[in-house]
Amino acid sequence: MTDTTVAEVLAELAALEDPKARAVNEKHGDDHGVNLGELRAVAKRLKTQQDLARGLWAAGDTAAQLLSLLICRPKAFERAELDTMLREARSPKVHDWLVNYVVKKSPHAEELRQAWTADPDPGVASAGWALSTERVAKKPDGLDLAGLLDVIEAEMKDAPDRLQWAMNHCLAQIGIEHAPLRARAIDIGERLEVLKDYPTPPNCTSPYAPVWITEMVRRKQHA
Repeated sequence: MTDTTVAEVLAELAALEDPKARAVNEKHGDDHGVNLGELRAVAKRLKTQQDLARGLWAAGDTAAQLLSLLICRPKAFERAELDTMLREARSPKVHDWLVNYVVKKSPHAEELRQAWTADPDPGVASAGWALSTERVAKKPDGLDLAGLLDVIEAEMKDAPDRLQWAMNHCLAQIGIEHAPLRARAIDIGERLEVLKDYPTPPNCTSPYAPVWITEMVRRKQHA
């Protein structure tokens, strides 16, 4: 894929820039002004193009990187490449999409989960915990769930916001999915009180783990 194609796409994204969308996105730490619906429409038209995806990622622009993640081939990235990309991801949305749309589908996901969870960079570690949460829900066999709870119990209270949020999600997922550990997960949540006072809109479930666990279990039982 030629540089001119990357340039053409960058020009298209620049033309989609909307000050109102930027104002909304910047409240969430995302420095771009492209409506995500329009971004997805561009991705649908371009379809999967791995070389173009790499070129757009290298441009370093947040909207271009989001588009890159929508048109890439997740299994085509090497492990080291994904590690570098995560460390380059400045925007929360780029970070989330990289983990959820690409890394989770990668054959390197488990190796990266183990490496990232222990990383000193809290942004990288939060990606490791997101991958652990995915395994808790979908492939828990072989996962040391009690060990994960030990780490959460020791480290979540004082973790930086993004890492704390990811660890709390893992705590809740363990409590929701694994009945033998439910009481311990709720107890940890009650003692640490992480996100206990998080402002939660009506009809939404609080991210405070004891409430979250109890509500999701209730829904499963009445489904």
